[in-house]
Amino acid sequence: MAVEPASSGCPVDHAKSEPAKCPVDHTTSAKSEPAKCPIDHTANAKPEAATCPVDHTSSLKAFLPNASSVNPSNNMPLVPEQTPTDTSHLSTHRTISSIPRAARYESAGPSECPALDSQTDNWVYPSEQMFYNAMKRKNWSPHESDMKTVVPIHNVVNEMCWARILEWEQMHENKCGGPRLLRFEGKIKNVTPKARLRSFVGYQLPFDRHDWTVDRCGKPVRYVIDFYQGKTDPKNPNAPSFFLDVRPALTVEGAWDRTRRFFGF
Repeated sequence: MAVEPASSGCPVDHAKSEPAKCPVDHTTSAKSEPAKCPIDHTANAKPEAATCPVDHTSSLKAFLPNASSVNPSNNMPLVPEQTPTDTSHLSTHRTISSIPRAARYESAGPSECPALDSQTDNWVYPSEQMFYNAMKRKNWSPHESDMKTVVPIHNVVNEMCWARILEWEQMHENKCGGPRLLRFEGKIKNVTPKARLRSFVGYQLPFDRHDWTVDRCGKPVRYVIDFYQGKTDPKNPNAPSFFLDVRPALTVEGAWDRTRRFFGF
């Protein structure tokens, strides 16, 4: 007997199948938080005002430990520190120098002298008491009895420096009443190229170096000063002796001034 074949059709029962859909369940992320940067910027939303990391008042603390007594306009002491020590009988008198200060005087670097006095137009040297206190705070070993000798020598050397600078300044016309000291820096650790070259041929290195900047009619001009131990005077072997090598800094103008002096024109 013949068997009728079943009607042809798809072996999959489509009647029970669900509509086609994406195999990934997006509903789990439907309520997720909106995308955002993984870095929390709110931590820097209210930064403190920018400040310089260097304490510019530190150069004054040798003569003025209380930084609140510094004039913020120029970082200079308002009232010099003259506190006597327990056994001290040192003078607090300060000698006025011959060095005129520029109207726009500045403080720069670790050098504290000559100090500033607001009552005069010239720079004023530290007193014996100020000098002694400064040396103590720098962990040196000063003797009170030496201050009557050390302070006048310090002042004389500074006057010599200014006199050498004025010799160089004579090469330039000045219609503003002459040069004035704008700022000064002690750079004992920075040996100048000239001093280094001299040491290669057997000369001693300077025991100190300063950079002084003068105001020449509103133009800042820097001078370099190397301090050397001078020759001993046979007639007075105990007397201090110094040699000062004062010259313009090695800029274009400074090099020209050195050349003019060397050749005498």
